[in-house]
Amino acid sequence: MELKIGHLYPDLMNLYGDRGNIIVLTRRCSWHGIKATVEEIRTGEEKRAAECDVVFIGGGQDREQKQVAWDLRDRQGPALRAAAADGVVILGICGGYQLLGHEFRTGTGEVLPGTGILDLVTVGGGKRLIGNIAVASDLLGGKTLVGFENHSGKTYLGEGAKPLGKVLAGYGNNGEDGTEGAYHRNVVGTYLHGSVLPKNPWLADYLLAKAVERRGGTLKLREIDDQLERTAHAAALHQVGLGGKMEN
Repeated sequence: MELKIGHLYPDLMNLYGDRGNIIVLTRRCSWHGIKATVEEIRTGEEKRAAECDVVFIGGGQDREQKQVAWDLRDRQGPALRAAAADGVVILGICGGYQLLGHEFRTGTGEVLPGTGILDLVTVGGGKRLIGNIAVASDLLGGKTLVGFENHSGKTYLGEGAKPLGKVLAGYGNNGEDGTEGAYHRNVVGTYLHGSVLPKNPWLADYLLAKAVERRGGTLKLREIDDQLERTAHAAALHQVGLGGKMEN
């Protein structure tokens, strides 16, 4: 089995170590006996993210987010929407997560177009939502996810998207409704930086299993020694006062 991983805008959307998510996906593919190749896709290129099995887009500052918004909408967006409907795995972090929605209305009144893959909108706020965060993930049957959030945009989900989980500590989507992230089919968006997959390997394996399943296979997970990852996860929970609560 071979999976092609598309990294959208690695030069512009790569805050807070988000590239680490690509490293985790490729390493865990290797450990599970899957060959993985990575295709980096930048603005203006004719490479199609929709031809990949897994697509990743990280976070970026407002300036970089503006640079990629139109390219994502006009060049990658149409085929990517069809691919998402066909079950392609997509992971978006922070700014990438926002651009998977319908639009991002900035604090200055500018409207950045999104792909509309996830039913959500983001509105710029006057306060940055910053700090360590822990979430009980509905997608993963209640397992916890940990990370670091830093965003001024407030995201609100529509009926077509389900929250990735419930906030145990931190702000989440908007600091108001207790939700964090969103998912629909095999598309997942979250504000968790740090990067998210090294400290939450169960999310990485979930995404890989879905990608393999779409290709008509079944991912038989190998036994992997995740002690370091679990220790990092537990330390993150301890930082937010949830030291006694493990991922399962």
